[in-house]
Amino acid sequence: MHFKFPHAPHSGAVTLELEGLTKNYGDLNVLKNIDLLIERGSKIAFVGKNGEGKTTLSRIILNEIEYEGICKHGHNVKVGYFAQNQDELLDGEKTVFQTIDQIAVGDIRPKIRSILGSFLFSGEDVDKKVKVLSGGEKSRLALAKLLLTPVNLLVLDEPTNHLDMRSKDILKQALIKYDGTLIIVSHDRDFLNGLVNLVYEFKDHKIKEYLGGIYEFLEKKKLATLKELEKKISVIQTIKTVEITNNKEQYFEKKEQEKVVRKVKTQLIACEKKIDEIEKLIASQDFVLANPSKFNVKIDEEFYAKYSNYKIELNEQMEIWEKLQMEIEELEKMN
Repeated sequence: MHFKFPHAPHSGAVTLELEGLTKNYGDLNVLKNIDLLIERGSKIAFVGKNGEGKTTLSRIILNEIEYEGICKHGHNVKVGYFAQNQDELLDGEKTVFQTIDQIAVGDIRPKIRSILGSFLFSGEDVDKKVKVLSGGEKSRLALAKLLLTPVNLLVLDEPTNHLDMRSKDILKQALIKYDGTLIIVSHDRDFLNGLVNLVYEFKDHKIKEYLGGIYEFLEKKKLATLKELEKKISVIQTIKTVEITNNKEQYFEKKEQEKVVRKVKTQLIACEKKIDEIEKLIASQDFVLANPSKFNVKIDEEFYAKYSNYKIELNEQMEIWEKLQMEIEELEKMN
């Protein structure tokens, strides 16, 4: 079984341009002043130790996270992205077949079952609902879906993790024939061999370009496999990786905490507005009580009941205000 990607929509000569791109997680710098120009049709491998920024840059290209500097897509660039959590975006109520059928076009349509078979979905598997699939099955289905979507920039983050040898070969042959721009984050030397013509190594907050395929890169680095990049981590580098992970977690925790603070402050402002409205109503009734002859208002039990209710409501709102104020103070102490 072999298949081709849909023809990549035409785009400008430059697919992606980075200028002075910097990414920090709190006090920790991951990427620093990156300048990069990726031309249409390039097939690139992102390699390097874990924690050096490969996935971070992939997410920046997708505009999923904030950064400093410039990350500019070329004219008419349409991006397709496969990440390890891609399966979370699938519709659990659709069947495997329906998931592919809704996007397959042209000559691909009669081959849907064959394509699914190449990703290990055969027989009754194609009629299963997505929600009952295992994590690996969902990942394979998400990859199959992406490969049938017309885009001109494909960014694949470890796409071979859940594929057997046959499926990896089918994917690789399709990517070789793909006429768009390709970026692959991978440690799979054999999969990258003959597929990419540029290698970008992520190291020490920078990106270094190596012309040629993956074996030319390994030869220059005097390595047998990409896994050896990980084996060379020293004690200091191990500590650095832990720091990166911790700082990322702290960064996202801080963002979540800031969101909570903003929410409580919004509640506080609404409470203050309510208190102001009630105080104005009480003040107007106090004025009526102090000058009954000036107003054509019947001061009876109903009047006093309403007046009493305003007082009760004011006390309730004041208690809410105090609790919100204390909550904000406690949250801000934690920053």
